[in-house]
Amino acid sequence: MSSLPRPDSIPPITDVEYAKFCEFLYRKTGMCFVENKKYYVERRLVDRIVKTGSENFRDYFMLLRFQASGEELQSLVNVMTVNETYFFREDYQFEALINGMLPALAQSKTRDKRLRIWSVPCSSGEEPYSIALMILEKWPQADAWDIEIRASDIDSQILASAKAGIFGARSLSRVPPQILQRYFTPRGEGNYKICDELCQSIDFSLVNITDRAQTERFREIDIIFCRNLLIYFDDVSRRETVEMFYEALSPGGFVCLGHSESMSRMSSIFVPRRFGETLVYQKPRD
Repeated sequence: MSSLPRPDSIPPITDVEYAKFCEFLYRKTGMCFVENKKYYVERRLVDRIVKTGSENFRDYFMLLRFQASGEELQSLVNVMTVNETYFFREDYQFEALINGMLPALAQSKTRDKRLRIWSVPCSSGEEPYSIALMILEKWPQADAWDIEIRASDIDSQILASAKAGIFGARSLSRVPPQILQRYFTPRGEGNYKICDELCQSIDFSLVNITDRAQTERFREIDIIFCRNLLIYFDDVSRRETVEMFYEALSPGGFVCLGHSESMSRMSSIFVPRRFGETLVYQKPRD
């Protein structure tokens, strides 16, 4: 059995090869890596070249493009994505959810009692679990509604972690003690597992949002949380994603973006809506 090559035995990736790789990744995922990310990208790319036993970029790129299973492309995507998150991150939007968006939707929905929320990308699960906890703890009408929380990510490994529902001290640093005690069980070494009822109530799925075939099943969504993803896209991919969100939402539905993202720079099809100091974006009802 041959041993894997050493990283220092891999020939340097040329500028042409790097550009070719970035163009391929962009077409597959919508992720756009600018020049100042080159070291970050190349380091992870060389690691995958080594782990697949490829001798150089050319061999690896052939594998990446033509492997029938797509297994290596998924492994590459997993190492290229950033999954920095924690419970109740940017909590002002969760307050807007409870005090603004949900009451507005409840008032306008007269035919049914179902609300659909989509967290994308959901990373290791802190965001969709935070949404569920906020609704359970702070929305008085929660018991009167059928609430469906769907969560998706392009990273298969991080999705497995989200489904497992085990979190460390960093993720839980902003969780109030009473919430921790009520919904989490200690698992040793500072880790806690969220209760099975919450784990099982959220629909986690592997989705590439630039692939329309995969996003077609997301329809009649009432609220989309898509925070700090579009900063990795270029203008074209951002507009296409925003248009996909528009199609996925029910009339009157809302989109929440990250604090450094602005819908006005991407599209004019949504209406800005402010709840307190929180700005979200609403699909017109007409």
